[in-house]
Order: sequence, then C-alpha cells, then structure tokens
Amino acid sequence: MSLCSSIKMYALSIFVLFGASSHANAAEEKQPMPKPKVIIFDVNETLLDLAPLKVSVGKAMNGREDLLPLWFSTMLHYSLVDTLTEEYHDFGQIGAAALMMLAQSNNIELSQEQAREAIVNTITKLPAHPDVKPALKTLSDQGFYIVSLTNSSNAGVAAQFEHTGLTSFFKHRFSVEDVKAFKPARKTYEWVLKELNVNASDVLMVAAHPWDLAGAKAVGLQTAFVRRSGTSLYPLAQSPDYQVNDLQELINVLAKLK
Repeated sequence: MSLCSSIKMYALSIFVLFGASSHANAAEEKQPMPKPKVIIFDVNETLLDLAPLKVSVGKAMNGREDLLPLWFSTMLHYSLVDTLTEEYHDFGQIGAAALMMLAQSNNIELSQEQAREAIVNTITKLPAHPDVKPALKTLSDQGFYIVSLTNSSNAGVAAQFEHTGLTSFFKHRFSVEDVKAFKPARKTYEWVLKELNVNASDVLMVAAHPWDLAGAKAVGLQTAFVRRSGTSLYPLAQSPDYQVNDLQELINVLAKLK
C-alpha cells in the first residue's frame, strides 16, 4: 500500500471514529428536553424587581444609586464566604454588612442600623415584574408544581410573597436558611430534590442569575435563564437549556415540550 493510500485510510478511520461520534452527539443534543413536572423559581430579581433597592441603597450611600450592582455582588460574595467556611448569617445580615463595607471604601458614614434599614425595610416590599403574576397563573393552571428557592430567609420570602400577592401560586417556599448554605452550593438544590422526592431531570430551575443556574445544572436540573435588565450569562459555565426574555416566553417554550 502506498503512503498516499495509507494516509487516506487513516483519515477515513479517524472520520469514522470521531466523525460518527460527533454526529451521534449532535443528534443527541438535538433531542428536546422532557417537559418538567416541577418548576423552581429564584425570587430576587427573577420574580421581584430590585429597582426600589436601588433607591434605598442610593439614599443610604449619599445618592450613589450606581453602587447597587456592586453592593449586590459583594453581598453574594460574602454569602459564599459563609458557605465555604461553614458559617451562616441570614441574607439581611450579610446585606447590611456588605453595605457598610461599601460605605467605608467610599468614605461614606453609615451606621449598622442605617444599613439594615436601607435593605430590610425595602427588600420585603419589592414589586413583582409585570410578567410574573400572569405567568405563574398560567403555569399553575397548566398543572406545573411550582416552588421557590431563595437565598432570603423564610420570614423574608414569606413577607415578599404576601406583599406581592404571589403566595397562592407556590406549593412550597424553600429558603437556604434551612440548610445553612447559600446558592449555588450543590447541597441547596439536592435538599430541595430530596424534600420533593423528584428526579433532577424532571425539575426546571428558572433564574435571572447565571451562578444560580450553574449550581442547578451541576446537580442535573433543567435550567432556564430569564434575561432581566442588566443580567448576562457566564461564558465559562454550561449553557442553560433555555434562554428567554420573560416568563411568557418561557410558557411558550414549555408548550412545545412533550
């Protein structure tokens, strides 16, 4: 056999080995996801609008409303510090501490009580995004088992849902307070699956935060990213199964699944 023939045979074998595998993987990727039986919703920013927090945080920070994103990311940062060091403070405590840190780094005088009032008194009175209530009603009428999973405390999310009139749409409200570990720690999602006695593949996690979806994806949940204003996906994480602009679009996507 000539060298040229040998090269052609080698190339053909490579194609058969890897090309066929690639085609198989592509075919597998094109298969639609099964329709979920359970939908888990994140709460803050996904369902509830954080705009009022921008005002209250800005007021506490001498008008610096632009500091809200940095405050929110600092709060998330130290919630993970608590999780990794196996400590626990509720989200309100961490939020107030993060705001005080931010004030100090920007030479703004802020007491612990002022920081707490700027957050706690506002976060329980956040409005729902306009698409939320109609979508939850539709999903509930369609027979989906709807629950929430939040980094907020049990009392906090209860107050939030009472204020927005969302309580009746949820079969259960889960708070990380009960497992003393913040999302996206795997144990938070695994705990919910155990409590509901369902398979991960039958559950859809809906969130506006890519870090939340990364945690859900890590334990095998289906995931849907809601593009709320100012949010974007983390390029190094596994892509969510669905990307939608609002919850009505999510309803349309789910309607196509079997």
